[in-house]
Amino acid sequence: MSDDAASAGTTGFDQVLTFTVPERNARGRIVRLGPVLDAVIAAHAYPAPIRHLLAEAMVLATLLGSLLKDEQSQLTMQAQTQDGVIDLLVCDYRSGELRGYVRFDRARLDELGPSPTLHALFGDGYLAITFDLAATGQRYQGVVPLEGETLAAACESYFLQSEQIPTLIRLGVRSDSAGCVAGGMLIQHLPEGEEGRERLHVQLDHPEWEHMRIMGGSVSPTELVDPDLDLETVLWRLFHEEREVRVERGKQIVKGCRCSSDYYRSVLARFGAAERAEMRNEEGLILVDCAFCSKVFEIDLD
Repeated sequence: MSDDAASAGTTGFDQVLTFTVPERNARGRIVRLGPVLDAVIAAHAYPAPIRHLLAEAMVLATLLGSLLKDEQSQLTMQAQTQDGVIDLLVCDYRSGELRGYVRFDRARLDELGPSPTLHALFGDGYLAITFDLAATGQRYQGVVPLEGETLAAACESYFLQSEQIPTLIRLGVRSDSAGCVAGGMLIQHLPEGEEGRERLHVQLDHPEWEHMRIMGGSVSPTELVDPDLDLETVLWRLFHEEREVRVERGKQIVKGCRCSSDYYRSVLARFGAAERAEMRNEEGLILVDCAFCSKVFEIDLD
């Protein structure tokens, strides 16, 4: 990566930047969400701790989802518990479209104070990460306990346990009166550069991975959310001493709620006439509430 290439970079908000370090057998993703994050959060009156957690989750969904190669493949990340303040957090990513939602107990949340821990929010919860592959129709899912201090730590555990890929994830979130900004970086070690190779064991002490882990781990949350610092410059600061770093701009990220009256009509049409009759209100309408965008759709099938 040359200094000129870094200084010419303009990647700021809502676009993934992909990179590889060939000599270290490493690949990565870096992203900074801004307007798209505000658009998703604006649909709900989330208190500060929930906004912060959802912002982290949406960055993680973007980083993980951008690893998918097929256009219509989807990544779904779901954190769930039976006894926590938050009983459901779900985000999904498909071809640059991103959405997220949190369901929680407001009264119990208020009892926790301004900075609750992950365990206080979820209790003994779990994180499920699902890859739906469009090209083959296959679905892969891994489930790990929600242990550690952050969602990022749980995602690192997922890749270590389910994918056998050493993974480093760093996140940053800043929220103020001007809006919410969240950034993140993911780095993975792929031995011999073969993504599809069966990995029989994980070498966390591999010299290549140790080097990438130290260099990547030095990025600060402030750098990830600083709007005056483009993402190319962040990578330049971290890896300018490497012989080669290949950087490409990936997908532009947009709010991806796919709800519409036509979509819900097509879903309701699959039910029998008697079932649809039971769903109607006094005006003859079927009301459908979309949790993602906080809209109620009035469907008149006639």
